[in-house]
Formats: sequence, structure tokens, C-alpha cells
Amino acid sequence: MLRQRTLKKIVKTTGIGLHSGTKVELSLRPAAVDTGIVFRRIDQAEPVDLPLRADAVGDTRMATTLQKGDVRVSTVEHLLSACAGLGIDNLYVDVTAEEIPIMDGSAATFVFLLQSAGVEEQDALKKFIRVKKMVEVRDSDRGGEKWARVDPYFGFKMSYSIDFAHPAIDATGQVVEIDFADVSYVKDVARARTFGFMHDAEALRAMGLGRGGSLDNAIVLDEYRILNHDGLRYEDEFVRHKALDAIGDLYALGHPLIGAYSAHRSGHAVNNALIRKLIDDSEAWEIVTFSDESVAPRGFVRAHHEALAAL
Repeated sequence: MLRQRTLKKIVKTTGIGLHSGTKVELSLRPAAVDTGIVFRRIDQAEPVDLPLRADAVGDTRMATTLQKGDVRVSTVEHLLSACAGLGIDNLYVDVTAEEIPIMDGSAATFVFLLQSAGVEEQDALKKFIRVKKMVEVRDSDRGGEKWARVDPYFGFKMSYSIDFAHPAIDATGQVVEIDFADVSYVKDVARARTFGFMHDAEALRAMGLGRGGSLDNAIVLDEYRILNHDGLRYEDEFVRHKALDAIGDLYALGHPLIGAYSAHRSGHAVNNALIRKLIDDSEAWEIVTFSDESVAPRGFVRAHHEALAAL
């Protein structure tokens, strides 16, 4: 039986926001069955809850941001990616500022926090969204076409390609294909860091973005090379981080996705447009559960036991 999951206890950390540069305290708390993932701004006069939903995503410039009225929680994608990777269904995320801390720029710190709290199985079946037919979105800009698609597939796999035309990125893999029936999220995806370019820093700061970025929480590149002395964690870390982001963006569906995701140059905006289009087409998906593990997708069963074994 594949059951819903939450945490065994509260776990806390402190960090800074990548874009705001603001110090933020983060608490991850257990939640009851069918709560979903709920972000809570506890720094407001009255705490404001922002439940995770595809249509709750507002601003997608350089990050995925949840919004309710004037209240925002941004840069949620790395934490959500970790929750997806460990199969966390129900969770309260308390924050004291408008942005989730960037930590080291990957999802690895959030994986560590979740595992430190302990994962608890709950007395209810885990719900999945199974793709029944292809759904695709495309968007053209001055750099060419961006697109993302989901297709029916009994499991979860990804194919992602990038095209940055930068010598340091060109020297690495720009296409990644991952089938989680065979690949470990924790080992093979979670440690991939976000990246940015020195020539973009001034423009980003003028937009109120990137104020907390540094060599400690991102791969930074000048016109020719990587500036981080420790180099890359994966040979294809750039595209692997884009896959990490996409996993987090897709988790705004509210449930794990059974299907095949493929994309080229897709970012937070295109990913969110994709899941909104999927949800809007009631014939393209269905909710499924598995009371018998033997008939569940092999990748989800594998990840289910791997996450518990790591505790």
C-alpha cells in the first residue's frame, strides 16, 4: 500500500532569500491527512495560509511564487522538489519573510531537513495524478521557442534540454533524461545547484531580484568560465538543476504525477502554464491510488522504500 506521508516532528532552519536577500526563519511541521502542502506567513499581523495549488502561483520571474492578495511566498520550487523526491504529501511550511531561504542553491539541504524530522506514513492512500492524454504548451521569445509537455506513462520520467550558448555550459551535457524507476532523486538530482551569470547581476538587482546570490548558493559564471573554485557537483549540473526545478514546479499539482514530462528551455512560467492546462482538461487526467504495491509504478515503489531506508 502506498500511503500519504508527513513529518514525525517539527524541524527549523534559518537562511536568506536568493532574490530578496532577506533573512528568513523556516519551520516545517507535520500536517494531517489530505492537508496538502500549506505555506504560512507567520510574520503577518494574522498568519496567512497559502495552500499549494497550480492556480495559486503568481509571479514566475526567476522563481515560482505563491500569492494570496498582497501576501507572497517566493522561491518555493527547491523545497517542493525535495518534498516530491521524498514523497511528502502533507506539510505546513512556516516562514517569517516573503521568500524560502536559498540554502546552498540546491534541494539537498531541504532533503536533509525533511529526513532529520523523520517521515511518517499516514492512514490514508497516497493520491496520484495520472496523465491520460498528451498536453503541451509552447512559448516563443527572442531566444527561440520554449515548450513543455506531459504524456501518458506508467511511472515518472523526464527529458529536459537547455540551450545557453555559453562555453562553460556547452562543455557539459545540455540534455538530461531521467526515469525514476532507475534513478535516485536524492543521489542523482537533489544536489544540483541553481546558476547565474555575472553580466545579469546588475539587471536582476534593478528588478529587485538576485540580491542574496553568492558563490555559496549558486554556480556563478562570467563570460567564459565557472567562478566557483569547487567546480560542478554533476557533469551536467546545469540541465540537472533545471530538471530539479521542474519537479518542484510540477508538484504544484498537489499530488505526484504519473506521466512523462519533456521540455526544451522551459522555466517556471511555462511549467505552471502546463499544469494549469492539464488541470483544466478533465479528460487529460485522473486521480488514482494504489492499495497494492505490486500494481503501482515501479519507480514510486522504489522511491517510497528508498526514502524510508534513508531515515
